[in-house]
Amino acid sequence: MLEKTTRMNYLYDFYQSLLTPKQRSYMALYYLDDYSLGEIAEEYEVSRQAVYDNIKRTEAMLEEYEKKLLLFQKFQERQKLIKQLKQLVSQKYADDQQLLQMIESLEKLE
Repeated sequence: MLEKTTRMNYLYDFYQSLLTPKQRSYMALYYLDDYSLGEIAEEYEVSRQAVYDNIKRTEAMLEEYEKKLLLFQKFQERQKLIKQLKQLVSQKYADDQQLLQMIESLEKLE
C-alpha cells in the first residue's frame, strides 16, 4: 500500500495541473493529507461512494498520463543516473570540487 501511495503522490506532483480542481482536492486530501473516504465525503457533502469513484477514476487518469508522457519514469531514471555519477565521481574525482558542484546543481533541478 505504501508503494502505491508513494507512486500516486509522485504522479499527482507531475500531473496535477491536468486535473480538475475537484480531482486535485480529493487526491490531495486522500493521498497527501491522509483523509479517509468518509472524511472527504463529509467535507464535500457527497457520498463515500462518489469520493471513491472519483479517486479511482483520477488514479486511472494519472496512470494513463504517465503511460503516455513518462515524466515519472524519466525522473526515476535521472535520479538513478545522478546517483551513479556521484558514486563514480567520489571514487575517481573526489577532489574535483567543480564537478561535485555541478552534480549538486543537477540534483537541485529535480
